[in-house]
Amino acid sequence: MGKIAKYLNQLTVGNVFDNPEILENYSTDRSVLKIKPKLVAFPESTTDIQKLLRFFYQLSQKDIKVAVTARGSGLDEGGADLTNGIVISTEKLNNLLEIDPRERLVRVQAGITLKELNTALSVSGLTVPIDGRDGETIGGLISNYAKDEASGKYGGIMNFVERIEVILANGDCLQTERLKKYAVAKKAVEKTLEGEIYRKISKILKENDELLVKISKHDISLSGYPTILQAPKRETLDLMPLFFGAQGTLGIISEVILRAVPLRAKANRVVATFKEIDDAIKYLEKIAELMPRKLNLYDLKIIMEARESGKNLDGVIKRLEDGYVVFASFDDKRNNYIKKILNIKEILPRNVKFIFEAPENQTTLNEFENSLANYLGYVKNGERVPILTDFYLPAYNIKNFLKDLAILEEKLDLDLALYGSFSNSTYSLRPKFNLEDKDFNRKAATFLKAGAYIINRQGGSLTGGTPEGRLKAVVTNTEMPSAEEKLYTEIKELFDKNGILNPDVKLGASSKFTLTHFRDTNRPKIML
Repeated sequence: MGKIAKYLNQLTVGNVFDNPEILENYSTDRSVLKIKPKLVAFPESTTDIQKLLRFFYQLSQKDIKVAVTARGSGLDEGGADLTNGIVISTEKLNNLLEIDPRERLVRVQAGITLKELNTALSVSGLTVPIDGRDGETIGGLISNYAKDEASGKYGGIMNFVERIEVILANGDCLQTERLKKYAVAKKAVEKTLEGEIYRKISKILKENDELLVKISKHDISLSGYPTILQAPKRETLDLMPLFFGAQGTLGIISEVILRAVPLRAKANRVVATFKEIDDAIKYLEKIAELMPRKLNLYDLKIIMEARESGKNLDGVIKRLEDGYVVFASFDDKRNNYIKKILNIKEILPRNVKFIFEAPENQTTLNEFENSLANYLGYVKNGERVPILTDFYLPAYNIKNFLKDLAILEEKLDLDLALYGSFSNSTYSLRPKFNLEDKDFNRKAATFLKAGAYIINRQGGSLTGGTPEGRLKAVVTNTEMPSAEEKLYTEIKELFDKNGILNPDVKLGASSKFTLTHFRDTNRPKIML
């Protein structure tokens, strides 16, 4: 064990490792990248995080900069939880600290997973209605601010977070709250990093008033720190929104207070298959008015491939060879939507097939819901790596986008099957690549840039569903207007003046570095 790891183990209750096996396990996430850290830390308290950050902040003051990256479950698809410095994992910070069923509030450590939280809340008849992956941590959901499939109905994670506790770059602890002007002024006179942030953020907001109005008019991108728009409100200021989508570049989230809602009934599912995209869109637009919990669109090729791997999906496909599938789930009373869907059905062609959930078809619907995971995970001679995922695409341009996609598919010789959430307008493409192909880096970069081009051409945004991380930044950092880049750089430097918090992510991402760190195999992460 090296001197730094040994010293940090003396400093903290949690463990710090530098042995090659653990470093290897934390050199990959769900992205296509591989970056090996020098250290991996597992803090067991907020105090541990503070001590770690103070140590690396003091080093940075001596011009010895070690990148510090927070990591939850390692599920990020853009490489934001990878670093060649130190990974601070929140795996051990997974406790539910307090629950107030009457006020429907819960205080948790940032490393608790969505599944763990909702399992604990269900005992009190409560839930946080987020449809993220079960293994995603609450801190990760905030840092990556991905639009989940239920956000079209429930608004997403920001709607349910009341306050957060954040450890700043110098180790100070910031507890967010919405403050009135006099309280902001009181904070601003403090001779701390928190005081400096409150003092200068108000100035930044004032100096960029016109730019912020301009940003608000096209607020579909998570590049930079556009959530600053939600910090000021009716003569008050709350720093909390800035950390949504910040990907650990402004601070490390240690605790979160969330507001829960009453547990809803188990969702009922409806699947419809369409030969033509026009009919699918007509149906999607009508059914969206019924406010389903989920409303997803799939290219039928995804379902066909899952069937070929053994899934029993004949009841869904209904003899179609190409077309589209629409999946909807409702957590309202069945009578509230079934009759309305049957009315919508009457205006559609007769070749549109419906499956309404019933006891006799639950297995088929379960297999259908697993078909996407099957499509993504079981690939012969390659891997469906996440290069062009979670992008925003407006409903009115889906058909034109598919036309552009067909041209791109032929030009790049890739199987480009679109899938995503119609209710939040976020979609993905996951073509198969051979990562051992010597031209993989070039092909992947070409796909990313060409895909981003047709997304923009159809009024979409590459970062409409998730922030830029390292991978999407290859495109977004070259396209960001200079005024916005200047604003977001000011914010980053205010919170992290020595540049140690995930410095190579978002605005600091390097195209050359990213494109030369594509991995060549898929190594599973071992949980400690």
